[in-house]
Amino acid sequence: MSNSASSSLYLDPQIRDWVLFPITIVMTLVGILRHYVTILLTSSPKKLTRAAIREQHALLRSQILRSTASNSPIPPTFYKSISASLSHDFIAGTYLKDGPPKDEGNDGAPQPPLNPLTNPEQMEGMMDGMKKQMVMMIPQMVIMGWINFFFQGFVAIKLPFPLTLGFKSMLQRGVETQDMDVRWVSSLSWYFLNFFGLNGVYRLLLGNDNSADSSKDLASTSPFGGTRSQPQAPMQAQDYGKLFKAERDNLELAEGLYNWSAKNVELRILRKFGKIPPAKA
Repeated sequence: MSNSASSSLYLDPQIRDWVLFPITIVMTLVGILRHYVTILLTSSPKKLTRAAIREQHALLRSQILRSTASNSPIPPTFYKSISASLSHDFIAGTYLKDGPPKDEGNDGAPQPPLNPLTNPEQMEGMMDGMKKQMVMMIPQMVIMGWINFFFQGFVAIKLPFPLTLGFKSMLQRGVETQDMDVRWVSSLSWYFLNFFGLNGVYRLLLGNDNSADSSKDLASTSPFGGTRSQPQAPMQAQDYGKLFKAERDNLELAEGLYNWSAKNVELRILRKFGKIPPAKA
């Protein structure tokens, strides 16, 4: 096929009505359906217990205390008292929601770590992740199979702007014609363009925080057949016992950097207003 023949290629209007529009409409409707199915399958977040909130706030309180150690507004006596109290409670496990840890069993040997699969909260989180992956993967597999079965080899549309030959393999998948103008788009490539291009439509119809946005799933799938990223592992529960022990060490280090911001404040004020001579260098 020559360049002149390629530039004078015309498409049957029925291809627009029975190939181009159906693919776009079906993918839009499937994305909207996927958003609402994901909302139905997502479990409502559980409310934190008073002990869990106390556990988190104890760690946050310690972090705020040591982050301001170099220019602390708390006097030295109160700072050291608060730091010592937090350090003692962290080691004793006072703030742990399950109570102080039992490091040793009846025979004196350390107890093995708990299996995360026995934790109902982690199991529920893993199931939610699997449900979202299935809701994402199954519709895309069905749509791709539908396009490959009914519309394979169709040229669906011609782009109105020029492109380089580097886009040919991306825009003409399923159409092995080397002489065709790169601006012609095959039906399978039109699916990929809609896969990424409809995200703006989803944000307009469903809002920014929607489950139909395909860019959020780019880490777990690769529609163009490229390198696939490993799926994200389910979030592991934080071991506050270890966090408290590490925070206790951080508190000890912060005590060495402690500096009271109001130290000699009366002298600084008097020097500022010229009541006493400035300090000699």
